[in-house]
Amino acid sequence: MDGPPGSRIRTRIESDSLGSMEIPADAYWGIHTARALENFPITRRPISVYRDLIRALARVKQAAARANKELGVLDAEKADLIERVCEEIVGGALHDEFAVGVIQGGAGTSTNMNTNEVIANRGLEILGHEFGDYSHFHPIDDVNRSQSTNDVYPTAIKLAMVFGVQRLLEEHRLLTQSFARKGVEFADVLKVGRTQMQDAVPMTLGQEFSGFAHTLAEDYDRLGEIIPWLNEINMGATAIGTGITADPRYAEAVCRHLVEITGIPMETAADLIEATSDAGIFMTLSGTLKRAAVKLSKICNDLRLLSSGPQAGLGEINLPPRQAGSSIMPGKVNPVIPEVVNQVAFSVIGADATVTAAAEGGQLQLNAFEPVIAHSILQSLAWMTNACYTLRVNCVDGISANISRLAAQVESSVGVVTALTPYIGYAASASLAHTALTTNASIADLVVSAGLMSAEQVAHVLSPGRLSGLVPMTGVISVVPHVETDTE
Repeated sequence: MDGPPGSRIRTRIESDSLGSMEIPADAYWGIHTARALENFPITRRPISVYRDLIRALARVKQAAARANKELGVLDAEKADLIERVCEEIVGGALHDEFAVGVIQGGAGTSTNMNTNEVIANRGLEILGHEFGDYSHFHPIDDVNRSQSTNDVYPTAIKLAMVFGVQRLLEEHRLLTQSFARKGVEFADVLKVGRTQMQDAVPMTLGQEFSGFAHTLAEDYDRLGEIIPWLNEINMGATAIGTGITADPRYAEAVCRHLVEITGIPMETAADLIEATSDAGIFMTLSGTLKRAAVKLSKICNDLRLLSSGPQAGLGEINLPPRQAGSSIMPGKVNPVIPEVVNQVAFSVIGADATVTAAAEGGQLQLNAFEPVIAHSILQSLAWMTNACYTLRVNCVDGISANISRLAAQVESSVGVVTALTPYIGYAASASLAHTALTTNASIADLVVSAGLMSAEQVAHVLSPGRLSGLVPMTGVISVVPHVETDTE
């Protein structure tokens, strides 16, 4: 209907079992979406923020249309129309029409109905009919044929999570390679290792960065192992897993078509009732994301410490300066990239707690809290992917070493005395370490002056390669302390 000049936009009337509502005339969504917009003004974030979810919903509806066409329960013309619209959505069209909030009651029903309505009204537009004229093409009878929210929604969010994990894995791999390259670049740079924030034995900066690369590689493997678990779906379960309203052949057919469409080796769960109520895989994925986030955050803590100063801190490495660090202190530059990654990790940790609570909170044949599970995990995947990207491009790739400072620290470090203990004993080493700390003398000079080893022997044991473990401590050094005589 048209309002008076200068008033609100044109509308159309749609009805459901609760009554009628005015819908914006040009909206591709309908009354079910409108009710959700009224009922769930929670986050003010529509599901369209998760593009992977919209693509996944379209793929699920496309596979369902193909299966229904194959089984003869949906006209070929309507099935082909659904497929055409779904391809448009996968290509990026109509995403802004997915307007319901990411947090919603109803176990995802609003998301499923939003999808059905968008596909139906776009189909009506293609057919030349008015939006909302569902007598020609219906969001439930046609688009949602043989389906329930309770199998469409969990299948779609699992598929969206597969897309998200794949994208995260690619960025995670590139970040791992960046750290590995720095490990090679810094392979010969000797430095002081530290335990419990105190000086320990020497190592190389390359070993430190290679360690970062290896710990990230472990999480890459763990994340990749999750994908096959996400590939188990419950399409064909309909309401609670019994398959009511669906052809007995539908579950196999829709899964087969979904595999053909996506290229992802999905399979139908052996027990559809269990699969419809169980949220275990979401806890597994969320927990694995938390593990990866915590370990990445620890690495960022180390980068911040190693670059601290630059004058009064460790100052061992230089992070690329990205922006002015203070509105009052001229010249100050802060480690903003590691800091933002830390904050992503804190969010992922919190999201995992949310997923755990939501998974536990399900009752009987359905978990009604999958929307917050989906939101938490999809956000964590997106933020972790972006965090890996910015850490690599805006930080790690540009890190440099303060080589002279590192060398001076090793030269003056008492930690090197540990390498001498096999030759002069623990007690003598401890005494020399105490003397070095109180006099600032070098360990090497003290050992030689005490007559415990010759300068050549000390140089051999304390060579950079042996101190860092890159060269094994092979061979036996015969240490005969020099003893002064009366004739000297």
